[in-house]
Amino acid sequence: MSEHVTELSDSGFEDSVITNKETYLIDFWAPWCGPCRLVAPIVEELAKEYDGKIKVGKINVDDNQQVAGKYGISSIPTIMIFRDGDLKERITGALPKPALKQIIDKALA
Repeated sequence: MSEHVTELSDSGFEDSVITNKETYLIDFWAPWCGPCRLVAPIVEELAKEYDGKIKVGKINVDDNQQVAGKYGISSIPTIMIFRDGDLKERITGALPKPALKQIIDKALA
């Protein structure tokens, strides 16, 4: 992880994301997932570009099955955008950076 991306867990997800009144981008991933490895550097870049506008977190679905189950994560990578604790966007699969930026900008509008 970098200084711009927070590693989240089952135990801290609710406090960090749901009860928080900020906009959060969450990357659900696993170390063995090839497409997740493709998306990871894009998520890092977006975290830097949107610093101060959104918070970015990653959650390993193998280690944190409670949150993954709650949100019905059956394919990874899955990226979710929460605003004021509410799920605003859900993206499954690896998307290019411009497509992710459009989705983030829509969620921030």
